Amino acid sequence: MSAHPSKFLNQNCLNIIQAPVALGQGLEGVDEAPEILLKNGLIAQVEALGWKVGKVLEVDVHDLRWDSPQGDIPAHQHGLNIKFPKELGEACRDLAVFTKASNLENSFTLTLGGDHSVAIGSIGGALLARPELGVIWVDAHGDFNTPETSPSGNIHGMPLSFLSGFMKRYSIPSFDWLKNFLSPEQLVLVGIRSIDPEERSLMKSWGVNVFSMTEIDRYGIGEVMEQAKKILFKNGERPLHLSYDIDAIDPHFAPSTGTKVRGGLNYREAHYIAEFCATSGALVGMDLVEINPRLGYVDPAVLNDKRSSSEQNVTVEIGLELIASALGKRIY
Repeated sequence: MSAHPSKFLNQNCLNIIQAPVALGQGLEGVDEAPEILLKNGLIAQVEALGWKVGKVLEVDVHDLRWDSPQGDIPAHQHGLNIKFPKELGEACRDLAVFTKASNLENSFTLTLGGDHSVAIGSIGGALLARPELGVIWVDAHGDFNTPETSPSGNIHGMPLSFLSGFMKRYSIPSFDWLKNFLSPEQLVLVGIRSIDPEERSLMKSWGVNVFSMTEIDRYGIGEVMEQAKKILFKNGERPLHLSYDIDAIDPHFAPSTGTKVRGGLNYREAHYIAEFCATSGALVGMDLVEINPRLGYVDPAVLNDKRSSSEQNVTVEIGLELIASALGKRIY
């Protein structure tokens, strides 16, 4: 099977960027996902679909791993209700260097998180190369919080307030590399079912295009994605980036994630989104985030397998399958 065509890519070249960032949220283990996805055959899977893997890069996260001593790193900085802005800002800046370069060479850019704070870097870098970029954000949560609206101060709940430019008002030095921002017509959220009250007001004031699980129930995932495409392509086709948080999927199917919300996408709905983006002919990049191999359960069918329990994790398997669907794998 050949790689899916995109009019915004010069070739079937794909770069993989590992972003093992965990401090955007509060649980250990999410930083282990990139390595586990690679160990479970990601590159072979990509090549079998006709892609040529150009570079496999890794963001140097220094003290951002949960297994590294953090000692005197303060939980809050700059007097704001926001955790680790300096460290995460610098990590996202380094990631943005990679994603900008990958987009400028017109290679497909696959970013493996880590928590969803990494999207500030992956999309922020892509916007530096492609200011017209459209984003399909698949998530259980709105991810539009600011220091005032966030209950936790965790940045993985704030990436869209950074990418939309709302966070400019806080003048956080470590994020001053963000130069290009999304406008409402460049962003569609799909699968949402958990939004904080003040976050909701902020989203409505900005004009976020949201297709919650209610719309998916009412119209079906096919019609929802057609409507998302009409919004993003209203003024002509543009390159697309798919930012996929695994918690968008119902925890019955993908339990290994830190912020579970019942009532999410089922298995086929989850795949259809990725397949739809691939067939759009415009997909240039993807994030896969928030897989935490230490959480959830292991498929009993593989308990006797020689692989470790983290490698047997059903959520890891679904993550690999979603990447394949986004890269052109089809049932027939």
